[in-house]
Amino acid sequence: MSEPLIAAFHSAKLDLKAGTYFWCACGRSTNQPFCDGSHKVTTFTPLKFELADDKKVSLCLCKHTKTPPYCDGTHKSLNK
Repeated sequence: MSEPLIAAFHSAKLDLKAGTYFWCACGRSTNQPFCDGSHKVTTFTPLKFELADDKKVSLCLCKHTKTPPYCDGTHKSLNK
């Protein structure tokens, strides 16, 4: 299995409205942390997630989190 590209070595802290979102899992999207369809040349697929209420979130940009789409701090241990 191929590794995702690291989009950044930090998280994306966002205020999101209730709704459906697609988190980029491949790291190629130019609309990070959300999918823009760039995964189509990879084996990755975006992760659909839904928020029932408006919420502050910290979304993973390193693409190595164990709790996708949310940041778990893994970016701190990756080699830059």
